[in-house]
Amino acid sequence: MRILVVTDAWHPQVNGVVRTLGTLRSELERLGHETVFVTPDLFRSLPCPTYPEIRLALKPGRKLSKLIENNQPCAIHIATEGPLGWAARRYCLKKKVPFTTAYHTKFPEYIQARFRVPLPVSYKVVRRFHAPAASIMVATQTIQDELEKRGFERIRRWSRGVDTDLFRPRTREELAEKVPHMTALTGPIFLYVGRVAVEKNIQAFLDAPLQGNKVVVGDGPQLDDLRRKYPSVLFTGAKIGEELACHYSAASVFVFPSRTDTFGLVLLEALASGVPVAAYPVPGPLDVIGGSPAGVLDRDLAAAAREALVISPEVCRAHALSFSWEACTRQFLSNLSPFDTSLWGDAA
Repeated sequence: MRILVVTDAWHPQVNGVVRTLGTLRSELERLGHETVFVTPDLFRSLPCPTYPEIRLALKPGRKLSKLIENNQPCAIHIATEGPLGWAARRYCLKKKVPFTTAYHTKFPEYIQARFRVPLPVSYKVVRRFHAPAASIMVATQTIQDELEKRGFERIRRWSRGVDTDLFRPRTREELAEKVPHMTALTGPIFLYVGRVAVEKNIQAFLDAPLQGNKVVVGDGPQLDDLRRKYPSVLFTGAKIGEELACHYSAASVFVFPSRTDTFGLVLLEALASGVPVAAYPVPGPLDVIGGSPAGVLDRDLAAAAREALVISPEVCRAHALSFSWEACTRQFLSNLSPFDTSLWGDAA
């Protein structure tokens, strides 16, 4: 099957959505499906206000239509609610082509955190975007419950997986060679990985009374400000691949202060690396950790982090191994809405 995925989130962005979609493409092709990704780098674009690493496609409609028709997919999936997502939605509605969407990010909460836009206003727009979709894919039951309460319909589950070959426990000797700045630290290492932005609530982690070292891996609009405000914290910037995996493995506890993530792929990456999680009892952590002994969820983030220090790497790793990318990809396939490709005779 030829599957066309439209996404405003793509490289060089470094975040869970991009990693999820990149892995999805690899898994789909491994299972024998052909994929076409429509991404911002195919269009003229400008940087998103306050997020310059995010590129926004300019007037993508005509070119996007040609890309869809030239590729004649069997199914269309719209991954994001940005300019490309809205253009693809308009095309599909005009041509009466079925499509699916995904709810990766709690944009209403992000917009409220940055611009104080009331949640009901933002959710009305997001609900309108997703309403015509044959199905809306979400990562967790908690997010599904939240969206259903807000009037979203036809919601299907699409979970997440983790690369347990890349993200794995490592020896101290291996880490001393690859991340010496981490192994040189004395005492516990409390780690955050992700975008450095206000909606991630990183300041709650940085203000938490913890004895040891705090390390932040990631880039974002808050990075310079937080570096000035917290000179004792190690800010490494964004890391990818093996270097990122080694940063996880060198940590004592992974601290996840976000209250707005729909899943938190970084939670699985930390657990697969043998690192316990400390987080608030909110959607994402509730679904990934739940009642597992691999992490501690508490309204007191510092208390959760201190308690998590005693959790063994073996417990964390075992929990992560239950999340398979192949199973997640088969979920995605079952949620699609394939259509009769003879439709392209009218669309071309």
